[in-house]
Amino acid sequence: MNSYWEHDTFLQKTDLAIIGSGIVGLNAALHYRSLHPNAHIVVLERGTLPTGASTRNAGFACFGSPTELLDDLEHHREEEVWSLVRERWEGLQRLRSKLTVRQLGYVHHGGYEVFREEEAPIFEACKEKLEYFNTKFAEITGWQGTFSVVDDYLPHLGFSGIQHIIRSRVEGQLHPAKMMQALYQMALQQGIQVLNGFEVKTLREENKQVEIVASNGIRLQAKRVLVATNGFARHLLPELAVNAARNQVLITAPIPDLKIRGCFHYDKGYFYFRNVRNRILLGGGRNLAPEAEQTDQFGNTPLIQNALKEILRTVILPNQEVEIAQWWSGILGVGTQKKPIVAMQSSRVGIAVRMGGMGIAIGTSIGERAAEMISKS
Repeated sequence: MNSYWEHDTFLQKTDLAIIGSGIVGLNAALHYRSLHPNAHIVVLERGTLPTGASTRNAGFACFGSPTELLDDLEHHREEEVWSLVRERWEGLQRLRSKLTVRQLGYVHHGGYEVFREEEAPIFEACKEKLEYFNTKFAEITGWQGTFSVVDDYLPHLGFSGIQHIIRSRVEGQLHPAKMMQALYQMALQQGIQVLNGFEVKTLREENKQVEIVASNGIRLQAKRVLVATNGFARHLLPELAVNAARNQVLITAPIPDLKIRGCFHYDKGYFYFRNVRNRILLGGGRNLAPEAEQTDQFGNTPLIQNALKEILRTVILPNQEVEIAQWWSGILGVGTQKKPIVAMQSSRVGIAVRMGGMGIAIGTSIGERAAEMISKS
């Protein structure tokens, strides 16, 4: 049983409890503070760190490669596709307006999509659409000539088996954990309480409040609750149309004279890699085992590890001895639709989930939208 002192401070009844201290949760808390300066806000996090994807992603400040845009246009209405691109772009601008370049660890090297010889048909399809893509991106971002074919850049990169490359001049890369550390410090400075190690097991609405029960039996009452746990949301709300998806990642030891700079999409975006200073980060491969990787369990598997090592040593850094320094995995929230879910589940419980692997791009604006939604409930 908790003490009187704990109930009078950490566990006092709160105006808004946010479940999940990732990019969506902390941005929702910060925006709610701006709307309600005197509110008592608490963020509940089951892990020591914001476990999930916010500190485990690749740090791509991106919003759609050419093959992804082609695929989206085949399966969604045109206005839906460009609405999503606009949301990603505006979300990144909101993030960059909130944190400094240093806080984000932001570097602007551009983004690239690379194509193997057997992908010539899809490359040609992308190439035919570049003028159209550039027109739409100019309308959204104000940047002219977003995409361009830069095949003459390939010899500098030293890849093997890559025939074509398309550059996106507006994309960048950042340091996810520095970003989250800065948001966390902002939350503390604004009087937002963050409770780590608080794994929520159940939510129960009664008497105009929501009772939150943790796995260790601790209880907390809140007037409003926002669920922002993305890939883990179905633990609390099983009916939600969001599925967990695991992404496996490696990073190499430092590589002397590494020439690769930027964020790269490979094999229709199923794999991705970038430089982290003079290291290579490489991840992806969920398509190799779609059922097995539809999980919220962290870990690495030999099938995907071997595929990533093969790409690293035969495509990205051919004929080089490369030491892998670390492996990890992150959990995404995905679904049959790419549009995030931002809605009231009841009169007192809201949800902001299904970032679809674009949490960095849209997490800030989704968190802010969720805070405004909760304010009106």
